[in-house]
Amino acid sequence: MTATGRDWAELLRVSALFTVPGDALAGAAAGGGRPGARTLGAAGASLCLYAAGMALNDWADREEDARERPARPLPSGRVSPRAALAAAGALTAAGLGCAALAGRRALNVATPLAGTVWAYDLWLKRTGYGPAAMGAARALDLLLGAAATGTVRGAVPSALALGAHTYAVTTVSRHETRGGAPLTSAAALGVTAAVASGVARRAAAAAMHGARGRVPRPPGRPRSSPRPCPRRTRSAGDTVTAVLAAAYAATAARPLLHAVLNPSPQLTQRAVGGGIRALIPLQAALAARANAPVAALLTAALAPAARRLGQKVSLT
Repeated sequence: MTATGRDWAELLRVSALFTVPGDALAGAAAGGGRPGARTLGAAGASLCLYAAGMALNDWADREEDARERPARPLPSGRVSPRAALAAAGALTAAGLGCAALAGRRALNVATPLAGTVWAYDLWLKRTGYGPAAMGAARALDLLLGAAATGTVRGAVPSALALGAHTYAVTTVSRHETRGGAPLTSAAALGVTAAVASGVARRAAAAAMHGARGRVPRPPGRPRSSPRPCPRRTRSAGDTVTAVLAAAYAATAARPLLHAVLNPSPQLTQRAVGGGIRALIPLQAALAARANAPVAALLTAALAPAARRLGQKVSLT
């Protein structure tokens, strides 16, 4: 049987690929750089390595999927295991090549990222270190964008936020075929609230500052003396950050709450899908927090396409 384009699209989770470019954009913004050709190289590397991970994941899980998900491309025979493994190898090489085009620093981050992807799929996901490995992979992916155009150190807080969210979603995904893990979904719900609050904290602080109004004239200071300027004023960027953080929380939290109340396999899978879709507004919020409105807008614009394609090709 010859694999069709739809078979490969299902194997590589093309609907989830829309959640990847935002890593590079948010990383470049958090690292103090401006998106450019190197950012495109970093995004290309991220896309290739993510797709490689999807192909390798199904190759490694082909026997388990034959029992629990027989309709998947490999157990159904629509894509051969050899072809999936070859695709994983080729996509990994392509990802490292794109990273090399983005510069030596980007390649230095992409290399451990590729190693983490392979280690997770072949071994770590079956251990207690699986969620941490997946969170580390997402964090490294954001740092890849920072390394291509800015400084890695400045992007560490954003990488930690993205990694924490990914860790939480991965813990839930370990129960998606069987369900029955309300405490895990509740913990992921708490992580979502913490991440959203942390990302929006700057905007909230600015809003409180703006609510104070003018700074009063200190006693004894003549009216003609210059009045000290407030440290910050509420900006449009703060508002956008708060809105995007709220969109992230709403996208992830609602299906998680349903999974807490009814931990069936179907609702648990929806919670995982919601967590994956929530990556886009989270990335956009991180870019907006770094005063990169164009990057935030470009990232947020990926959400409708991801939603439409997700209705045709499963995210998980």
